[in-house]
Amino acid sequence: MSVYIIPLLFLFIFIYAHFKKVKIYDSFTEGAKSAVPLAVSIFPYLAGMFVMTELFEASGLSEAISNFLAPAFGFMGIPKELTRLVLIKPFSGSGALAVLSDIFTEYGVDSYLSRCACVIYGSSETVFYIAAVYFAGAKTKNLFKPVVISLVASFASCVFACFICRIM
Repeated sequence: MSVYIIPLLFLFIFIYAHFKKVKIYDSFTEGAKSAVPLAVSIFPYLAGMFVMTELFEASGLSEAISNFLAPAFGFMGIPKELTRLVLIKPFSGSGALAVLSDIFTEYGVDSYLSRCACVIYGSSETVFYIAAVYFAGAKTKNLFKPVVISLVASFASCVFACFICRIM
């Protein structure tokens, strides 16, 4: 059933546009034309975010911070092996996916660590990427409060994810 939802949605949109006398192709190209300046304006923010993420991982800073924070995370219920995932997820979804894949390879997909890692991956967000994209187009540039709130919520979801996986 779910395989048909997207095609049916497109079909519904085309039929609705036909009855409303909307020129679909013209509307699409007009929307795409207005998206180009937005993409150009957010490119520097995204490039900076990607470079910082790679530097964070390649410099070894990610590993050093993971080792330093592992005892505190362990006290809050997050296993030491998942510290790196918790730290990389706010910066990079693809980096977090690579860490998740490493956890699957090392501990197996049915292990407690893998279940926790899956829930952490699914319940947390790439905070800095989203902030870079959103605030690049916004008029306000006050990032501190929203980023801190998002990071706290993301970390709380990681703690809660490990708690739920432990009791299930």
